Amino acid sequence: MSRLDFMAARLMRNDGRIARMSIPQGNLLADLDSRHVALIGNARSLAQASHGPAIDAADLVVRINRAPMPASASHGSRTDWLALATRLPDADRARLDPDRILWMSPKRKRLDWRTASGAGFYLHPQTDYEALRGRLSAPPTTGAMMIDLLLRGPLASLTLYGFDFFASLSLSGRRTAADVPHDFSAEGAWVDDLLHSDSRLTLVR
Repeated sequence: MSRLDFMAARLMRNDGRIARMSIPQGNLLADLDSRHVALIGNARSLAQASHGPAIDAADLVVRINRAPMPASASHGSRTDWLALATRLPDADRARLDPDRILWMSPKRKRLDWRTASGAGFYLHPQTDYEALRGRLSAPPTTGAMMIDLLLRGPLASLTLYGFDFFASLSLSGRRTAADVPHDFSAEGAWVDDLLHSDSRLTLVR
């Protein structure tokens, strides 16, 4: 698809045309086969820990949005996949240098050409977003969407770092829980249920 065609599809909210630029979800999940995956959230509390070496030791490191990384000792240094729900400034794109970008937001108007035309681009289906929204009774965070997506794949393990469900707020900004549309209590309870039902999942507190 040309850039002009992409811009027209985005303007007309033609999700089907934009989705042609995406790797199929089945192919994306197949890439997880037998891999140990680290999903890094943006909780401020992670900056006080020393999980960097464990994060970098994972087979696949997935980060979220602008993915602030105050120090390699706490956050590690690799970014293999980047899950986005916001536009990514050029400086952050260069800093993170992900192998693959996954566009998780249902707001396609935020999706830029550089992201959509990149190698390995993935567009998360609107139906998957709506299903998780219904389960949580609130718009899901990018982190929740990634947990839901990754656990569908044949991965060996999924370890969550930097997830405290906004108890320590976010390294990405100064917003409080009242300033965002998510239900962090519901997400925490949902993850707790997953921890009991799926032995592949670990939450590093």
